[in-house]
Amino acid sequence: MPARLPECDKVTCRSALAWLAACLTLLAAIAPLRAQRDLIELRERAEQGDPTAQFNLARQYLTGSGVPRDDQEAVRWYRLAAEQDHAGAQHSLGVRYDTGSGVSEDDAEAARWYRRAADQGHWEAQFRLGRLYAEGADLSRNTAGGVGAHASAEVEAVRWYRLAADQGHAEAQFGLGQMYFNGRGVAADRAEAARWVERAAAQGHATAQITLASMYETGAGVTADASLAFRWYRLAAIQGDPSAQVTLGYLYDAGTGVAEDDAAAVRWIRRAADQGTAEGEFALGNMYMGGRGVTRDPIEAIRWMHLAAEHGFARAQFNLGMSYDTGTGVERNAEEAAHWFERAAQQGETSAQQNIGIMYANGEGVPRDFVVAHVWLSLAAAGSIGSARASALQGRDTVGQQLTPAELAVAEQRAREWSPTPEPR
Repeated sequence: MPARLPECDKVTCRSALAWLAACLTLLAAIAPLRAQRDLIELRERAEQGDPTAQFNLARQYLTGSGVPRDDQEAVRWYRLAAEQDHAGAQHSLGVRYDTGSGVSEDDAEAARWYRRAADQGHWEAQFRLGRLYAEGADLSRNTAGGVGAHASAEVEAVRWYRLAADQGHAEAQFGLGQMYFNGRGVAADRAEAARWVERAAAQGHATAQITLASMYETGAGVTADASLAFRWYRLAAIQGDPSAQVTLGYLYDAGTGVAEDDAAAVRWIRRAADQGTAEGEFALGNMYMGGRGVTRDPIEAIRWMHLAAEHGFARAQFNLGMSYDTGTGVERNAEEAAHWFERAAQQGETSAQQNIGIMYANGEGVPRDFVVAHVWLSLAAAGSIGSARASALQGRDTVGQQLTPAELAVAEQRAREWSPTPEPR
């Protein structure tokens, strides 16, 4: 039998609890005083010129820890430390100029401070400096011998990415892989690109994992391998990346790189849809419409398709237009069909352009307008091939017969000047 602990009487227990409560109250009262004392000491060291104290005081102003949040005061202390060659402060000051926090945004000044930190081996500064070069930031105001003195920005991007990548910086490894893949600042080498992307992917970099999966899908820089593509998509999907989740769902649906499993397809697609991503909502709507992995439910399909369409997904807008046009899952409604076809058409969806063109020609769901019909059918023909192109051309020519020469000239000019207008997602 284990020994029993002695029982305490109620008075003793109450006394112990009261003592404990008093101690906790005392500690709660002491903690702010201790923090205040530490802040006073930190400020004294900073004012005496200690760069580490200046850096730490800047961070407190940046986060509002123990002091009112003040970006400009943070910049002041970062600058004092940075001028004493504190690499962390130089990097942080570069970030302030990069993002316009506490100072006016200034790429050249950001690069100057990043470089001073990067020259000391600060890997995040090396990466950020490489990214500035890769993104074509305006670094022209740097003086001779500074970052603007180098002949090729892309070569510089590769150089700084490599220095950070060699230290294990995942984002830099991915960036370097992209430079090799696209032949920017270095000879194109997809095998080398895959090597760097894989190093980033192995550290859990989700975008690198998706990129590597795509490379295994297509055999770009690696031997095509559907099972490895599935593996890398799955790792990114587990991290919550919605595009990877949708793609993983498609792979389960098709049985590519993994045994076909419609139920698993729906589970992964639903994860993306539940994050409010248009592609996930669209894919889940298709699963419900087709009854794959779920009981067929046109009404639920339309609900998801409608969400994707409202989020600007052109194919969902086209599908929703078709549903209203045919009365699938909803009551037939020509006006709604035209609305969704035209939204998709404005984004460049050629099938929607053809459908809305026909609706304008027939005055179905929209006022009859042969000029607008001609414009949409011309665009549909230009973006289509095969029988779809032939059908659009036939419709355009039929509509053209209803136009005067002046109207035809207007329609043709509108079609030439038109450009797609993607909706924000």
